[in-house]
Amino acid sequence: MVIRSLLKLAESKFNFISPRFPLPSSARTISSSSVPSHLERVGFIGLGNMGSRMANNLIKAGYNVAVHDINLSVIKMFSDKGISVKGSPMEVAEISDVVITMLPSPTHVLEVYTGSNGLLNGGNPVRPWLFIDSSTIDPQTTRKLSSAVSNSALIQHKDSWNTPVMLDAPVSGGVSAAETGTLTFMIGGLEEAYKAAEPLFSSMGKNTIYCGTTGTGSAAKICNNLAMAVSMLGVSEAFVLGQSLGIKATTLTKIFNSSSARCWSSDMYNPVPGVMDGVPSSRNYDGGFASALMAKDLNLASASAKEIGLNCPLTSEAKHIFTKLCDDGLGKKDFSCVFRNFYNGKDEL
Repeated sequence: MVIRSLLKLAESKFNFISPRFPLPSSARTISSSSVPSHLERVGFIGLGNMGSRMANNLIKAGYNVAVHDINLSVIKMFSDKGISVKGSPMEVAEISDVVITMLPSPTHVLEVYTGSNGLLNGGNPVRPWLFIDSSTIDPQTTRKLSSAVSNSALIQHKDSWNTPVMLDAPVSGGVSAAETGTLTFMIGGLEEAYKAAEPLFSSMGKNTIYCGTTGTGSAAKICNNLAMAVSMLGVSEAFVLGQSLGIKATTLTKIFNSSSARCWSSDMYNPVPGVMDGVPSSRNYDGGFASALMAKDLNLASASAKEIGLNCPLTSEAKHIFTKLCDDGLGKKDFSCVFRNFYNGKDEL
């Protein structure tokens, strides 16, 4: 029940509504002749607002995709378009060359991989030669899973692969980039596996950055989200100070965006309602990246820092602030709501 509840929360990883996306009228709208044989059958598990769009782009690119999620309404959207749907992760693995997971937390990833109906089939030989986890989880869990994968056996050897391998490949870009296939992938694991899987990544994103050994992709992602959180807090604090000193947020935005304070939180994702259209602050902070997920990612960053004995005071303060937002019932709101609901900032009139 706990896992089911948390997964339902994370179905809206960026919007907390059922994803609305145009699936192709056929499961194979583009010829699969260009799809490499070692990647042809792809399983996708985790069809929230990010995963559903990523899977859809694979379908449009000609891959033979099978999907699984506990959200039956999303599953129906795929099955109605002729996409193969399966009742468990194990069933997905049984027919896939590659399996991609996009899940909300380390607990869910571990359950999907090692649970009673998990991808690793209770320690029995598996069919997929490659597992790709695009979830945002800690490097320690990634390395644990990678070890479990590499210690499994393949039912049948695939090209030069005698045992299955895993890549950690979290993403950046949000729902809009998932929709348009312009995500950035941060990839850790065997470089040979990364190169073999490049066609998959290029079907879902425009940038792939190889980070290094197993866990480095996960590490890059939590570092990215840490910087994003601290940036949003700094920008929000500055806007509120400016308002209190009689400067309009629109004026400060122009200054920030043409000077040394320029950053994504100001020029692409402004947190002040009334300054920028098309961002969560323009729609009462609905949609976007939920504060609950930011708090989760900051917890991952904090735990990773503690493990290596690194003092990270901004991480601790950011975690405290976003945890408070969640405690105040704002976990489903976009994380930029910190401007209004922590700093008590005012709308731009």
